[in-house]
Amino acid sequence: MDRAGVGGDHRARATAQRSPAGVVTVGHVDPFSGASGDLLLAAVVDAGVEAGAVVEMLGGLALEGWELVAEPVTRAGLAATQVSVRTREERVVRTWPNVRELLAQARLPEPVRSRALSAFRRLAEVEAKLHRQQLERVHFHELGALDAIVDVVGVCAGLHLLGARSLSCAPVALGTGMTRTEHGLLPVPAPAVLELLRGAPTMATGETAELCTATGAALLAEWVDHWGPMPSLVIDRVGYGAGGRELRRPGLLRLVVGQPAEGRPPRQALLLEATVDDLPGELVPALLDALRRAGADDAWVRPVHGHRGRPALEVACVADPQHGEGLRRLLFTETTALGVRGRVVDRWTLDLEWATVEVAGQPVRLKIGRLGGSVVNVAPDHGDCAAAAAAAALPLQEVFARARSAWRGEGARPPGPLPA
Repeated sequence: MDRAGVGGDHRARATAQRSPAGVVTVGHVDPFSGASGDLLLAAVVDAGVEAGAVVEMLGGLALEGWELVAEPVTRAGLAATQVSVRTREERVVRTWPNVRELLAQARLPEPVRSRALSAFRRLAEVEAKLHRQQLERVHFHELGALDAIVDVVGVCAGLHLLGARSLSCAPVALGTGMTRTEHGLLPVPAPAVLELLRGAPTMATGETAELCTATGAALLAEWVDHWGPMPSLVIDRVGYGAGGRELRRPGLLRLVVGQPAEGRPPRQALLLEATVDDLPGELVPALLDALRRAGADDAWVRPVHGHRGRPALEVACVADPQHGEGLRRLLFTETTALGVRGRVVDRWTLDLEWATVEVAGQPVRLKIGRLGGSVVNVAPDHGDCAAAAAAAALPLQEVFARARSAWRGEGARPPGPLPA
């Protein structure tokens, strides 16, 4: 048994087995027996992240009275790791503002803090919707307990230590029956789980147990950027996280870690198209802006020949499938279209980061596109360049050139994720 650490006494100095610098690490979650915070954390540890390294990072939380224990176990004859959070905390009911403040004040790497905050916000928004409460009044019962906080932040810390740049997930196994909560008996899958997994593929098992918990669903909703079969990978490690219950199926969650076999794995995207021959041209810019605000990753028009050979426009957009209903509604209400076509396509993107440089004393952001760790595209932000050109009385193309030159000269602030 590995007693990885106790809250308030974090002296471990273990490190994760991270991939070499420049190597893109991706993970694939196989929740064939469901998902929970402890299962995900155990799988990350089994895949090579030292429990002590997670504990050391969790030391940034201003919380005491907990202990993280990782131990080797077997399930269905397979070697696995089980991680449990043991606490001495009395029953404490925390609100969403309590948890938000706790994480905001914690000494955590920014990617870990932002991921954990986003996961808890997802939980708060679902609770507010299900119980018809204002967001600021949401009370976390089981979800705000000390062990749940350690699980959520621990998973975010573990994936960060693993160096995961992308995460995909197979269909999530769900159980059936009833479960007892602070609100009384509720059906399984729990209402919060179904809300959090909107747009994700699931799998009915007939298992009379709560296989997927709200914390597990929130973590998957936050981290997974591609749902479906495992993409083509050069497999590096496989981790098995074990639960503590006896089930008819192996009580395990599998995490496969590796590098893309052929560049960045594709994401499923919804392509929507509508052809119109009577849309006034002055409405097109506002329409494209509205589609992007409604969730489209990109939107465009192109000239085509329509009914009876008349000149027409084809309006198209590509987006995550979860935005499909709202985008279809916009195409019907903001254009003269009588029908909309749609199909699911694979979409590949570069690994995107941003950096900031100064041109003539003005800040200019750049999008940095990487393929397999190598930079293949540097794109200054047009709006920032236009503002800098106006402020410094410079030609726009010169600002673009100076921005790229400043970045290549390592005059940029450290890169980070693209702003929302």
